[in-house]
Amino acid sequence: MLPLVPANTTIWGICGGSGSGKSTLVGMLRALLPPDTVSVLHLDAYYRDLSHLQPSAREQANFDHPDSLEHELFVEHIDGLLAGRPAYVPTYDFATHSRLPEVDVVPPAPLVIVEGILIFAFAALRERFAYSVFLDVPESVRLERRVARDVVARGRTEASVRAQFAATVAPMHDAFVQPWASSASRIVRYGADYEQVARQLADRFRSDKRELRTP
Repeated sequence: MLPLVPANTTIWGICGGSGSGKSTLVGMLRALLPPDTVSVLHLDAYYRDLSHLQPSAREQANFDHPDSLEHELFVEHIDGLLAGRPAYVPTYDFATHSRLPEVDVVPPAPLVIVEGILIFAFAALRERFAYSVFLDVPESVRLERRVARDVVARGRTEASVRAQFAATVAPMHDAFVQPWASSASRIVRYGADYEQVARQLADRFRSDKRELRTP
């Protein structure tokens, strides 16, 4: 087990619907800060293990509802990072809807970025964010991006991706994602230059850290 280390950690949340560009923005922000300054915690890693169900039953699960995620463990790991402890993050197999034996060790860092579609749906997460960003992207754009990703990265058919989007992704977005946009510290509208947004966020983090060091 890795030792407890001082962290002086700030938690930021980056939220938005599927295909809104969360991973892209997070990657740009990480590239602008020293490697040991930023750790990232992805809510997608915390889908509940469905290995106890038959494969046909697993396929029927609504993976776009907050109940599909083990948010209790996610909060526990965030609190551990705030205390200076590493998080031992589950590895989720999207093909079988089950967790693998391996874990991903996320070390504490001055900035921990929490990223996910449903991170604003849980009060326990929202209250831990020192700063938060919501990426507001139209449904039509998010759908096309999701089709492009899932067909290539997850081996799915375009028809199945579109069917799932209509059945669960869009309704759950309307119920549990979009309503929380106004709770964000900053809303980034579609068409914004994400590189510029990343630079602004990096500047904000540096400014916040300077203020904390000022006696």
